[in-house]
Amino acid sequence: MSMLNPPRFEVQAHEGSRLRLASSAGAAIELFVLEEDIIRVLVLPQGDLRGPATWSIAPGSDDTPLEGRDRRDLSGFSLPAFALHTDADTLRVETSKIRLSVALAGGFCTWQIRGAGGWQTVLNDRPTQAYNFGYWDEQVYHYVRREPGEMYFGLGERAGDMNRAHQRYEMRNIDAMGYSARTTDPLYKHIPFYVTWQPENRTGFGLFYDTLSDCSFDMGRELDNYHGLYRYFVAPHGDLDYYFIASPDTPLDATRRFTWMTGRPAWMPKWGLGYSGSTMTYTDAPNAQEQMAEFIKGCREHDILCDSFHLSSGYTSIGPKRYVFNWNTDKFPDARGFVQSYLDAGIRLCPNIKPCLLRDHPKFEEAREAGLLICDANGEPAWVQFWDEVGAYLDFTNPKTLDWWKANVKSALLEYGMASTWNDNNEFEVWTPDAFAHGFGKKAPIREAKVLHTMLMMRASREAQLEFAPQRRPFLVSRSGGVGMQRYVQTWSGDNYTSWETLRYNLKMGLGLALSGVSNIGHDIGGFAGPAPSPELLVRWVAFGVFLPRFSIHSWNDDKTVNEPWMYPQVTSQIASLIKLRYRLIPYLYELLWQSTQAYEPVLRPTFAEFPHDRRCYAECDDMMIGSSLLVAPTVDEGQTERTVYLPAGARWVSYWSGEAFEGGQTVTLPSPWDQPVMLIREGGVIALNVAEQHFDQRADQRGFLVVPVRGVGEAAGGSVEDDGETEAWRNGEQGRWSVRAVSDAQAITLHVSREGKMPTLDDTVEIYLPAGDARPVQTPHARVLETVVVGGWRRLTLQLPA
Repeated sequence: MSMLNPPRFEVQAHEGSRLRLASSAGAAIELFVLEEDIIRVLVLPQGDLRGPATWSIAPGSDDTPLEGRDRRDLSGFSLPAFALHTDADTLRVETSKIRLSVALAGGFCTWQIRGAGGWQTVLNDRPTQAYNFGYWDEQVYHYVRREPGEMYFGLGERAGDMNRAHQRYEMRNIDAMGYSARTTDPLYKHIPFYVTWQPENRTGFGLFYDTLSDCSFDMGRELDNYHGLYRYFVAPHGDLDYYFIASPDTPLDATRRFTWMTGRPAWMPKWGLGYSGSTMTYTDAPNAQEQMAEFIKGCREHDILCDSFHLSSGYTSIGPKRYVFNWNTDKFPDARGFVQSYLDAGIRLCPNIKPCLLRDHPKFEEAREAGLLICDANGEPAWVQFWDEVGAYLDFTNPKTLDWWKANVKSALLEYGMASTWNDNNEFEVWTPDAFAHGFGKKAPIREAKVLHTMLMMRASREAQLEFAPQRRPFLVSRSGGVGMQRYVQTWSGDNYTSWETLRYNLKMGLGLALSGVSNIGHDIGGFAGPAPSPELLVRWVAFGVFLPRFSIHSWNDDKTVNEPWMYPQVTSQIASLIKLRYRLIPYLYELLWQSTQAYEPVLRPTFAEFPHDRRCYAECDDMMIGSSLLVAPTVDEGQTERTVYLPAGARWVSYWSGEAFEGGQTVTLPSPWDQPVMLIREGGVIALNVAEQHFDQRADQRGFLVVPVRGVGEAAGGSVEDDGETEAWRNGEQGRWSVRAVSDAQAITLHVSREGKMPTLDDTVEIYLPAGDARPVQTPHARVLETVVVGGWRRLTLQLPA
């Protein structure tokens, strides 16, 4: 087949929502009309699939089949009716939202989206050699035209600016310890999805390439005179199997649909939102159990609220090396008593586990003889470098390995009283072609689907927890991951380097993950590798971290110091205050995670996603939205006591700290004390709070709501999900909800507050905070006002609700 004479296609089959185009040379293109806003393209140079099943596609469900989902399985999609038109040159497929035109000479695609002004072209395949029909090699390519002004967001956790334009990225999961959050690539995640957005036309789309292969994206860094402006995707293995998702109004449309398509985010226990301590230093110490006891004493002494502790892998050591599922009884002479001491203090332990067995692991021969390891063609272990030794990875595509793993998670961890698992070092760095996986009976080189083992590892850990305690919600953490990881785990951005630059770019990295369907995220606060943070940097990092779903201070500092809330006495009180702020905000964060689980809403959002009509929001900045109602502007520069922030147009904004109101569409400079990060609530917003006084040994939960009424005629609305926070009883309806509405006009504000469903407590009072500068009288037709006082620029109303 000549590169200059691309194949000509004809319609070979039309079966329901699937169209198959075929050429005389044997190449094929299959089109799948899945939703009004989702169409899939499958390019097959030899006419049939080369890659494995998919473990990514799980529309609206909790998971895929263990052995994967057949790539032609369309279950879960609505498969709408569509218009089909063909002539001598073009095939056109049209839904209410997408019009796809395919040139029969070459298969080149042109994509249009229907907007307010009619059909608008948003994507064209590159007119020269868009696909590889065996022209060059066996790799998978997709070249598309790059249009001026386009912006690209997503691709998971990437270093650098949010806009990925003019950059090149590799998806090759790697242990990038001490990475630069501005420049390092590749990193830990494999999420080949991104959103293209055109600010000028305020429209865009998402592209998801369903591959398990390592892959790369060139977003316009490469130039070639013969092809015009372009960007492209390339993968060495598998098939070109991509999904186009229309996103006509906001980039969030594509994110929501991609998240829905790849599986429901896990509903995790509420304690997972609390502060989680962690450091490698404690468990590396010869008296690790004593060191761990000192952490509880420190929390109690400094009144640091804490719900969990991530137990680093030193607890498994033999000498200087680490051996998963092994307890070092010299360091932990009473392991069960140690776990119980943490539970008695209200702190759950999340133990580190790794998927590679060192060659001198106590269980290595057991695993080898059972055939549980990745092996070479001769059946010998496929050796890899892992920490300070060589070893072999476990093969998670072997059902026997999954059973072995689950049994060891239970016996070595869960039976000791552990509440969760920390799935770490699971990048599966296998580079040789001579290393094979079981593949559920279809033996294949592991390098063609390394990320699949990462995903199946976390799935097996989750199943172990569910089998051990069926009524308890699993809590899992994983450093590495791929598409669909939101179904199983909370994650973080890996082993970052301690610097102000990392603080700034971790913020952008988190937003990239959230736009890629993974919202339950955070970063190692204070920095993991490198120097100890300065007192100011540590406080500012905590002041940023309190807003993220994952809130953990973790470290392995070069000088062996430990990032602890009390490591600098001169700032301990500010850090304790910030952690209390975090616990005050937990009901709002819990509600946002519920909206992520139920409606696929991202928790973190760039301001332009909420305000796509405001061109100034597209400029690179260090601000972010937490949900749709809270704008935060962390201080990420050394020595600053004020923070300049642009307030998006189209809304009024009220300071959390002062109650002062500001018009949108302007830049303001606000005070930024170390323990008071800049926070602004959007007009019409409702923020759920825990207003009870909290101490390490005294926990309580009392609901309150910050409400910013609409200035004229309108309504502020919101609420919070309420349940026991830990069990699976919510699946059986054991769940309630607070609902708050503030209906306003020029003369008055009418508050409607109600409780619905099965509430975990029977509180009949609630606190409502309104900006003190809003002097309109307040009516409460369904509640009695017990007290009204002004606190910090807010008018606090204590309401008593009817029984």
